[in-house]
Amino acid sequence: MTGSEVPPSFRLAYVPGVTPAKWVRIWNERLPDVPLHLVSTTAAEAGDVLRERGVDAGLVRLPVDRTELSAIPLYTEKTVVVVPKDHIVAAVDEVTVADLAEEIVLHPLDDVLDWERLPGLPAVERPATTADAIELVAAGVGVLVVPQSLARLHHRRDLTYRPLADAPESGIVLSWPLDDTTDLVEQFIGIVRGRTVNSTRGRPQTEAQPKSKAARKPTGTSTGKPSGRSGTPGKSGKGSRGGGHKSAGRGKPRRRS
Repeated sequence: MTGSEVPPSFRLAYVPGVTPAKWVRIWNERLPDVPLHLVSTTAAEAGDVLRERGVDAGLVRLPVDRTELSAIPLYTEKTVVVVPKDHIVAAVDEVTVADLAEEIVLHPLDDVLDWERLPGLPAVERPATTADAIELVAAGVGVLVVPQSLARLHHRRDLTYRPLADAPESGIVLSWPLDDTTDLVEQFIGIVRGRTVNSTRGRPQTEAQPKSKAARKPTGTSTGKPSGRSGTPGKSGKGSRGGGHKSAGRGKPRRRS
């Protein structure tokens, strides 16, 4: 390696709530000579980081700008409402948006849910971050609706959460620059899709070749035996008039008297 060459590496962005540990472990097993560097970013900044080539790919939340970025859906998160442990919501298994009608629902500036209409009653001010909103919930100021992974990320002993049945959900995708699908990006795509080490990366034409050769073999090999299925009716009929072979489907059937 000359002084101008840079050893390969892979930079992977991830947003709060996403846990890439399993995929990173598989990467390290398969490509031990290519370091994977994790880059933490906010959901709001993830698109800019990808477009500006600050990373090679990212585990980010929808929506994604499809005019500049490619994206593969990975999973969709449940939405939950975070409440104090002594809150009435903690007594049930699941709630609906209508159940929050009389509650102050905090709406942080970094909210990742796409609401058509916000549930509950608005707070006097919007918290700057989800972490700030969690502190307000713990202080009894209101409740918070977030993807389940964020509720786990900001877990506190004095808080709990319950599924919110009819709320919007947050989708997680693997995304990368549209015109920059490198070999290393392909490797990571294979990992998140569960491909094995010997996978052909979705190229069916290579797998189909042995079948096509096997299909051509009988037509190019002469065995000297009649096939019984193909053959020219005119030739097979020569010298065998009145023989025991009859052509099925030829002529009109005779009526029995």
